[in-house]
Amino acid sequence: MDTPRMGVPEQLAARMSMAEQHEYLRARFSRRTMIRGGAVTLGAVAGGAFVPGAVAQAATKTSVPTRTAARTESVDGALVAPFGRHLAWGSDPRTEITVSWQVPVAVKKPFIRIGAHPWDLSHKIDAEVRTLFTPAGVGASGNHTQYYVHAELTHLRPGRTYYYGVGHAGFDPAEAHLLGTLGTFTTAPAHKEPFTFTAFGDEGVSYHGLANNSLLLGQNPAFHLHAGDIAYADPAGAGQSADAGFDSRVWDQFLAQTESVAKSVPWMPAYGNHDMEAWYSPNGYGGEDARWNLPDNGPDKKNLPGVYSFVYGNTAVISLDANDISFEIPANLGISGGTQTKWLEAQLKRYRASKDVDFVVVFFHHCAYCTSTSHASEGGVRQEWVPLFEKYTVDLVINGHNHQYERTDVIKAGKVAKKLPIGGTAYPETDGVVYVTAGAAGRSLYAFTAPLSYEGHENEVGSVASFINTKEGKVNETVVWSRVRYLDYSFLRVDVTPAARGRLATLRVRGIAETGEEVDHFTVARRVR
Repeated sequence: MDTPRMGVPEQLAARMSMAEQHEYLRARFSRRTMIRGGAVTLGAVAGGAFVPGAVAQAATKTSVPTRTAARTESVDGALVAPFGRHLAWGSDPRTEITVSWQVPVAVKKPFIRIGAHPWDLSHKIDAEVRTLFTPAGVGASGNHTQYYVHAELTHLRPGRTYYYGVGHAGFDPAEAHLLGTLGTFTTAPAHKEPFTFTAFGDEGVSYHGLANNSLLLGQNPAFHLHAGDIAYADPAGAGQSADAGFDSRVWDQFLAQTESVAKSVPWMPAYGNHDMEAWYSPNGYGGEDARWNLPDNGPDKKNLPGVYSFVYGNTAVISLDANDISFEIPANLGISGGTQTKWLEAQLKRYRASKDVDFVVVFFHHCAYCTSTSHASEGGVRQEWVPLFEKYTVDLVINGHNHQYERTDVIKAGKVAKKLPIGGTAYPETDGVVYVTAGAAGRSLYAFTAPLSYEGHENEVGSVASFINTKEGKVNETVVWSRVRYLDYSFLRVDVTPAARGRLATLRVRGIAETGEEVDHFTVARRVR
């Protein structure tokens, strides 16, 4: 984090919030500079991430914006192939999904074709282009324009597999020679059924990320959770202006890398510290708004676009933005004014009152409980959210941030309420909450102070020396809740099994290494009402 930064001088950036850095960058890289660069969007001038066409168009989900640079408008669409397809649920995974993709240059009339069979793609829907411009000087590249395309699909049938193809004028996936470009997705079932989902954090672009992705696909997950720090276009991650290594083109590589999974498995991200990019918007998420189309049911879509929830089968999933409460990296500290925490409690209360929801899974970036030598635990999370997790007996909390695998015992009121050995079972209603750090998706690994301890290589210790990030700085602590510690690339697999009323529904949670080896497994059980 000591790398000299471009855009905002380092001494200034260290004292500025994300919003202040955004305004500084907008003032420095003026409209005149951007016009001279040959690619301007209204959003780049007005301070938004993208306002393609007109402001009214940007506010309409079904609009097809038309902003293009003159040098790209004449490109033959037949010579341009879409890439980087990625899916995301809408608020109701039974009936809503967004298909997103990228094109390397501006294209005309983008669309999606969809049908129940690969030979029947007669249903054609217009798509929305979100243009993202990054000028030279903000990052490592020269002027760079990215074109992200989104098609929101609604009124789908539950539990149905659909075929789709994405295209534009000159490139029609329904043509025989392009049928190989088709993808599929399956909506959530109408009723409770067994399913699997996967999760990790901190992937970036690397061989290890690619290897983990290949294993993810083999799990046949219904969806995948990415607990923050997605592509690492900003490698500093300090929530300050982009450092000298910032390169928006890394996103092109990331979306191409993950396409093998994300084109058929909804890829649901939470936002981490490396996902705040000051140029695009005051909250740092303007670039994310262009790249993703996530459920629009959170407390504050303007400031917290990565906060949302959805229900799949018998399981409610909540995505949170821990940048809002992080003492360690405070660029966006307090950005919601407390509304996120109030929304979280309302969601937890609602899901716990629902007879259709058995399990509640919460995922976000900064760790509630971790003994990594790099970031360890976040005091803001323990202060604001952990009491709510315990009050509403959350079944599983998944974090990233620390590049390793670590799993706690069952925790309540900051103490071990029950030891949870490998293969053990936790009962959240009476025991407490289990926390898993699954941040070893692809970036360089961190370290532990205590010996490794994982399936087949257990090494129990009485206590572990660690620290917690507080408002006053790092505070050392000695903890006894660290149960499993594994230091290699890995991800999380969760098998959800519903049950009849009065019987035990289960989450079978497994830590799986890049090699395919199982490094941890435990069960969370809850009696169905």
